[in-house]
Amino acid sequence: MDEEYQIVYVEKPEWGIIGEGITNYSKQQVGNLKEENLCFVLRAPDQEILGGVIGATYWDWFYINLMWIKEEFRGRGFGHRLLVQAEALARQRGARNAYLDTFSFQAPDFYKKHGYQVFGELKEFPPGHQRYFLKKEL
Repeated sequence: MDEEYQIVYVEKPEWGIIGEGITNYSKQQVGNLKEENLCFVLRAPDQEILGGVIGATYWDWFYINLMWIKEEFRGRGFGHRLLVQAEALARQRGARNAYLDTFSFQAPDFYKKHGYQVFGELKEFPPGHQRYFLKKEL
């Protein structure tokens, strides 16, 4: 009986259970994800992390989840170098395309300079700004 089941709010998400479930379902539908995480960081001489890029490769795609550089280190080519290295590793793993999302107040122009093209936009998300979805052929 369905009345026995409850939907409840939890403070700490059950990422492992739910993530494993969707991964297993996806594998049943389209085969192995061939998923591999990817991370490059910009480190100072004292080992402080000043920025980096985090993503993953799967299904012949490279997804850039996060990319950030500490403000005082922007405009010095570090972002370019991080992106180029991440894309190169993604290509080595067989990725033929890349995608990401960013906000209008973040770095859409940076990605456009690197060949990414907008394929989707959410206006007024957050209010006064846009969220962009970009992709690039590697």
